[in-house]
Amino acid sequence: MSAEALPRAEFPAHVTLGGTDVTLLAAEDAVDAVLGGCRERTAPLAVVSANLDHVYHFGAGGRWERSLRMADGVEWLTLLDGAPLAVQAQRVTGRPWPRLAGSDLIGPILDRAEADGLSIGFLGGSPDAQVLLRGRLAERRPQLRVAGFWSPSRGELEDPAMSAVVAGSIAAASTDVLVVGLGKPRQELWIAEHGRRTGARVLLAFGAVVDFLAERIQRAPAWVSGHGLEWAWRLALEPARLSERYLVQGPEAYVRLRRYSASSSRGDVALSAAARAAAARASARMAHPAGRGLSPSAPRPDAAEGGFAESGEPVDVAVLVATYNSADAIGPLLASLREAARSVRLRVVVADNSPDRHTLDALAAYPDVVAFRTGGNLGYAGAINAATAAAGAAEAFLILNPDTQLLPGAVDAMLARLRASGAGAVVPLMLTDDGARFPSLRREPSAVRAWGDALFGAHLPRRPQWIAETDYDAESYAHAHTVDWATGAALMVSAEAARDAGPWDERFFMYSEETDYCRALRERGYDVWFEPAAKVMHSGAGSGSSHDLAALMAVNKIRYMRKHHPGAPAALASAAVVAREAIRVRDAEHRHALAVLMRPGRWDALPHASGHATHPADDDGGSPFGGSPFGASDGEAVPGALAKGATHPEGAMHPEGSIVIPAHNEADVIARTLEGLRPALESGRVEVIVACNACTDRTAEIAARFPGVRVLELPEPGKARALNAADAVATRWPRVYLDADIEIPPAAVAAILEELGRGRFLAGRPDFRYDTSGCDPLVAAYYRARVRIPSNRAALWGAGCYAMTEEGHRLLGVFPEDAADDFYVDTVFSPGHRILLGGEPVVVRPPRTASSLVHTLHRVYRAPASAGAAGSAVGAATSAVGSSPGAATSAVGSSPGAGAGAASRAALRGPAGPGTAPMRTLAGLAASVRGPLSALDAAVYASFALAGRRQPGRAHSAHGHLWERDESSRR
Repeated sequence: MSAEALPRAEFPAHVTLGGTDVTLLAAEDAVDAVLGGCRERTAPLAVVSANLDHVYHFGAGGRWERSLRMADGVEWLTLLDGAPLAVQAQRVTGRPWPRLAGSDLIGPILDRAEADGLSIGFLGGSPDAQVLLRGRLAERRPQLRVAGFWSPSRGELEDPAMSAVVAGSIAAASTDVLVVGLGKPRQELWIAEHGRRTGARVLLAFGAVVDFLAERIQRAPAWVSGHGLEWAWRLALEPARLSERYLVQGPEAYVRLRRYSASSSRGDVALSAAARAAAARASARMAHPAGRGLSPSAPRPDAAEGGFAESGEPVDVAVLVATYNSADAIGPLLASLREAARSVRLRVVVADNSPDRHTLDALAAYPDVVAFRTGGNLGYAGAINAATAAAGAAEAFLILNPDTQLLPGAVDAMLARLRASGAGAVVPLMLTDDGARFPSLRREPSAVRAWGDALFGAHLPRRPQWIAETDYDAESYAHAHTVDWATGAALMVSAEAARDAGPWDERFFMYSEETDYCRALRERGYDVWFEPAAKVMHSGAGSGSSHDLAALMAVNKIRYMRKHHPGAPAALASAAVVAREAIRVRDAEHRHALAVLMRPGRWDALPHASGHATHPADDDGGSPFGGSPFGASDGEAVPGALAKGATHPEGAMHPEGSIVIPAHNEADVIARTLEGLRPALESGRVEVIVACNACTDRTAEIAARFPGVRVLELPEPGKARALNAADAVATRWPRVYLDADIEIPPAAVAAILEELGRGRFLAGRPDFRYDTSGCDPLVAAYYRARVRIPSNRAALWGAGCYAMTEEGHRLLGVFPEDAADDFYVDTVFSPGHRILLGGEPVVVRPPRTASSLVHTLHRVYRAPASAGAAGSAVGAATSAVGSSPGAATSAVGSSPGAGAGAASRAALRGPAGPGTAPMRTLAGLAASVRGPLSALDAAVYASFALAGRRQPGRAHSAHGHLWERDESSRR
């Protein structure tokens, strides 16, 4: 049965074709559906024809997928056009349907308009075409009321102000029906943004109809159109203009058409989306007190001076700024925010990662800005998380680089888009210093896009979107639409979306963190919108630039792919990242990045490239093309409790505790270590004790220069004696034990004290990373293998820093003199009683030479024997004591003697025998092998471990091992 023979009663029907909602009508009903009740319409009706080109732009996966649904005050009628869509409609519904192309409908529509006395206007087409059309209409339709002709340039159409002038001119001409022939997608987008302002009751997005009516373009013969070959006819006539549409975009659109099509008894898909958006708008306005009754751009009665809200006050937007050495850049940003604060309630929170106070000193001139030091360089993600924690209640968070400036109305426009669309996030139009548009919009990374960017870079900007991550198309920056992600210099996130997405992943530190965060939003059902009316200028000065940062950007692309697209896609993308740098190897920056990529063991040496101490899979056995992104795989169980490190805004009360530093001739390093403890000392809530044990250099003198540091000078050597002597005079808990050559960030000190102060764990340590620069190759191989072993990642030893509560110390007893203290402490507490923090890591400098490493391991492996000897004397306590810390204490009493401590240790360790740990380490070592280079590292690790377990003869004096340490790392 032909489409024309179908019973009239069965029309209309609705289907989804390629993700586009299409209304199916009989040909004789189409004109009435378009012009019926035209003068009575309160909202304009936009009529579009759905063909493959429409599916490509507005269907599922298209750049403008949701743009038309979000058009405020415009109703849409999408008619069936294009042979592939007609075939698909028949496939979905089981019956044929007529094609209703704009070029076919325009004649009957003009007839009906002439009969009803409706005025017709024409927008689009060249001036020459409009001259011809004016003559044709005067000759053939003398009774047709023509409101006017408008032929704006492309630049005028992309300028919202000029488009508003055009729309006003159309409205002044009292146009009833406006034929918009600008071509897809420009004509639909222009209608969505400006159609209501034209005053037209009906807007026809009919593409090249002006040229057809003017007879400048010959229509395809009937037999060509009847066989679905009109596209080939038009391609033959205009190959330069249409080859991309039909040969490049067409096949992709056809795949979407077949994948995203379904029948629907009612055409309510778009209406449901509109209803959801309306509900989101109402919810956004009413969910927060500051949003009630305030429309963007309306001056606030209490904001004549553009002041920022104080902490505790509800605000529309909390502005979060992460700074690093930004004293010179922050002023212009705050000035632009003051202008925004005249219409939107703002609170500004600055989290400063700087190593000095210069940025905070500059911010002292702005008393209504909440500013604090993070305690170290947490990276962009870490600083944003810290600022969010301090921001308080807000409807939305606006994340900004310190080197940005907001143009007037930017905050209002983003907030309006957030409310209108129900989006999770909104990104603005980014401009360079000279006002040029910056290509900030991005697509989800993939292996194919990585190869496209590697081979073409910014060349061939109009290549298909599946082979380009960056969106270079100027059209994309002229209209609002959803995006996968955008560069993170400016991003507004709704409070609800931020809560659902959780914190930014601090492991990326810098670069790809915004990619990861936007993906988290999308995975939770939130859209990310681009709003061109919001303009933000970004100088780029505050982001910094160096060879290492360029290398970090490349490395993080690989880490992102491993996290979200593991397996073959990640391997292919990694190869593309390497190829990209290799192709550009003549440039020093790319040459450095390539060298780093090819030596994954150097990834941890990049500027704070990891927030974790261990990145085993970052080097996948020495290859950049595999493994998990940051360490253990998602399914890998890591013993012990893991937690993020806390950050403390300046002015907040510092956690209480003690820090014990044993020191023997540490004049070269003690000042560096104490420098990281200044914030703790200045708080007055932390006591720092440096136990100088038989020092013959200036260690005690240097330590005494730091206000608040207590120095003990002990005549006899021995690290254990120094620890026990400091314990005897220390008064506060929890207590941190810190080697004198360890660099510890202030944030790590506060985090471990705060966590243990809660009483949930008995012991813990902060995160750590090894600085193996300058080490022998064999030593570097040993530590690469070490961080791949899960049991080592869950150990207390190896960081040069650990901490205990008072109860935990009672279980320990005293430090034995014949064992490495951190390894010995590790044997005391089971995984359930210790906490391993993430966050800013301490820096550990391991032995530089193979002989020094073996000497260190000799000392380390004496600890199990000591613990086992003590534990065997009271092993019976194990069965009498439960697993809780309190039960262990009550079972053995509170005596700090060796017997009580050993009994408690036996209870806490549980039933594992002395051979369990070596076997677990061996299994972990075997599992860490992912390739030939990681196998070589594992062999080196095993060799050093065996050498370390072979204890040397006792030729040295009875106290010769009392202070055994590595000297090579101190040189």
